[in-house]
Amino acid sequence: MTPRDPEATKARIFDAATREFAAYGIAGARVDRIARAAQANKQLIYAYFGDKQQLFEQVLERAMVDVAASVTTDISDLDKWIDEHLDYHLDHPEFLRLLLWEALEVGADGVIAGESRTAKYTEKKDKVVDAQQRGVVRDDLPPGEVLMLLMGLINYSQAVPQIRRLLVGEADVEDRRRVAKEAAHRVVAPKPVPAEGD
Repeated sequence: MTPRDPEATKARIFDAATREFAAYGIAGARVDRIARAAQANKQLIYAYFGDKQQLFEQVLERAMVDVAASVTTDISDLDKWIDEHLDYHLDHPEFLRLLLWEALEVGADGVIAGESRTAKYTEKKDKVVDAQQRGVVRDDLPPGEVLMLLMGLINYSQAVPQIRRLLVGEADVEDRRRVAKEAAHRVVAPKPVPAEGD
């Protein structure tokens, strides 16, 4: 009999739980299905992660850590920032679904803000502040609002593909990338300094 590998078991549980929560949300997810998909004992899931809500919180926190490790936070190279974020969301559609389920089931007041997630967004805002101070990004908008506008440009059509299809049809990914970049550059462009006498 091969010895149990707790880390491998936890990894299988995380993978299965990510798929389950992305598909069904917190209320619709079933620990039994997660256990079967992970080839793990249901009681082991509770022992490792706590109840279903706690498991969702840990899955979401892990997803935030993964995306943070995969994409740049340097807003100065806006094209690279858009490419990496867009590519990540295309390759990991479950990530936006987890965020949508959080919004639906946890709500804005109960946002799951673990240390890693909070640190990630603080770092992103700090990079916007730095770019604003260097004159690369407009400084007449709060840095958080700049990020919200940019994330909306990248995420909205991916999060609600039915609206995208109604408005633009089955747009090619490269067309979406081009449009997102052009719009993003216009959104963050510093305002021109008026010439003397204007």
